[in-house]
Amino acid sequence: MEIGRKIAISSAVAAGMITLLVYLRALTCGFVNFDDTFYVVHNLDIRHLDGSLFSQAFTTPFVELWMPLTWISLAVDYHFWGLNPMGYHLTNILLHAVNTGLVVLIADRFCRERFIGSDDEPASPNYLYPGMLLLAGLLFGIHPLRVESVAWVAERKDVLNGVFSLGAILWYLRYAQLRDMAESRGAAVRSYAFSLVFLLMSLMAKPVSVVIPAMLLVADWYPLGRFRREEIGRVLLEKVPYFTLSVASSVVTIYFAQQINIMVPQSDLSLVQRFMLSGNAVFEYCRMLLYPVGILPLYLIPNPIPVEFAVTAALVAIFTCVCLGFGRKYPCLTATWLCFIIPLLPVLAFFQNGVQAFAARYTYLPSVALSVAMAAMIAGAYRSLTNAGRGYVRFVVAGVMSSILLFYAGMTVHLIGSWKNTETLWTRVITIRPIGRAFYFRAEYYLETGKHQAAADDLLTSIRIAESAGNPEAFNLYALRGDALSRAGRHEESVRDFTAAIERYPEPNYFYHRGVALKAMGKANEAEADFRRAGTATGPIQWVNLQ
Repeated sequence: MEIGRKIAISSAVAAGMITLLVYLRALTCGFVNFDDTFYVVHNLDIRHLDGSLFSQAFTTPFVELWMPLTWISLAVDYHFWGLNPMGYHLTNILLHAVNTGLVVLIADRFCRERFIGSDDEPASPNYLYPGMLLLAGLLFGIHPLRVESVAWVAERKDVLNGVFSLGAILWYLRYAQLRDMAESRGAAVRSYAFSLVFLLMSLMAKPVSVVIPAMLLVADWYPLGRFRREEIGRVLLEKVPYFTLSVASSVVTIYFAQQINIMVPQSDLSLVQRFMLSGNAVFEYCRMLLYPVGILPLYLIPNPIPVEFAVTAALVAIFTCVCLGFGRKYPCLTATWLCFIIPLLPVLAFFQNGVQAFAARYTYLPSVALSVAMAAMIAGAYRSLTNAGRGYVRFVVAGVMSSILLFYAGMTVHLIGSWKNTETLWTRVITIRPIGRAFYFRAEYYLETGKHQAAADDLLTSIRIAESAGNPEAFNLYALRGDALSRAGRHEESVRDFTAAIERYPEPNYFYHRGVALKAMGKANEAEADFRRAGTATGPIQWVNLQ
C-alpha cells in the first residue's frame, strides 16, 4: 500500500475514533419531545421489520419528507433496542464517526498531490500531511454545530445521509482520478457506478443531497481542473445521471410536501423577506462556525423581520459576488464558498417549509468543504513559514489549533448534555432565548411526568408570549393549562382557562374537560350541561391547527 494511502486511512481511523470518544456522552441521552415522539416513540410503523414496512417507507412520507432508508434504519434500531434510547444514540454516533473518517479521505483526494512529493514520500516535515488530514476531520467531526445532528435521535436522517453523500463524493473523486488511465478504465467505471448508487441512497435517507451534482461540477472546475475546453462536454455528460436522480427526488419531495401542506406560500413570505431570511441564515451559519456559542435547536422566524437581517443579507450577497468575481485569481476561495452555499440552498427561506429561520443541523454537509479548505490553508501556511526558517511557528500553530480543537470538544460535550432529556433541552433554550414554544414543549414534558403545577406555570408564560404576538392558536395553550390545573387539583382555575379556550375556539373536547373540573367542584348541573355540549368528545387534549 502506497504511503499516501496509509497516511489517509490511519488519519481517517484516528479522526473517527476521537470523534466517537467526544460523543460518548450522548449514550446517556434519552428521547426528547422535539420530533423524537413522531419519529420513534409513537411511531408504530417502525415496530415491524417486514415487507409492509419497506412498502410503506417507499410510498409514504411518514413525517413531512420521503426518506425510506431513514425509516428502515430506525426500524432496525427498534428491532434490537425497542424504546431504549441508548441504541439509537449509539447508531447516530457510529454513523457520525464514519462520516468524520470519510471527510478525511475526501481531504486526501483533494490535497495529496499538494502535500506528497512526486517520489511518493511525505512532504517535509513528515508529520504535516497526516496532521492536516486529522485537522480536516476534527474540524468537521467535533465542531459544536454537529451536536444537533448526532445527539438528537430524530436527526438520524442527517448522519445517515452523510454516509451516502460523502460516499458518493468520494467514489466520484476516485472516478475522476482513474478516468484517464487506460489501465484503470474498469475501476473507473465501477467507481462511477458506486458514486451513483451512493447518491441514490443518500436521496432516500434525506433529499437534501439533491445538490451533490452541482457540488461535483464545482469540484470538476477546482481543484480537479477538468473544465478544459476539450473535456467540458464529457464532464457535463457525466452529470446527466446525477441530475436525473436529483430531479426525480425533488419531484417526489415536492409532491409529498404539497400533500401535507408544509410549504410556506408566497403570500406569507415575500421574495424580499425570503432573501433577508436566507442571507441572515448564511451569516449566522458563518458566525456559528467561527464562534460556536449560543447554539440552539430552535430559531423561529421573527415577526416582524428585523431590519438588521437586510444588512446581514447584503453582506452575504456582497461576499458571494466578490468570491465569484475573483474566481479566476482565487479559485480555492470561490470553490469553497460555492460548496458551502450550494448545499444550503434547499434549506434556506427561498424554499421555506416551516417556522424555523435557520438550524445548526443544516450545516452538516455544507461544513465539509470549509473543514477541508481550512485545514489545507493552515497546513500550507505552516509549511511556508517553516520553510522560511521560522521554526518557532510550529509551536504557535500547534498550540493555537490544539486550543481551538479542545474548545470545540469541550463545547460539544457541554451541548450534548442539553439533549439529556426534554427538560434539559428546553430549559437551555429558555435560559438563552425564552421563546413561547420552548415553554410549551417543556410544559408538555411536565404534564407527561406528573409535574402539573410546573406545567401550568410554563403554559401561562407561553400564553402571554403567544397573545402578545397575536397567535390565533393560543386557545390551545389555555386548554392545556386548564388540563394541567385540573390534574393539580386547582379546579376553579382550570374552569377559567377552559372557558377562555372555549371563548376563542369552542372545541367540543374543551366542554368535556371543563365539565370534569366542574363536577370535581360539586357543580353537577353545570357539568352535565358541558357534557351534553361535548357530545362524544371525551379524549385527551390535542393541539388543534387552524390550517
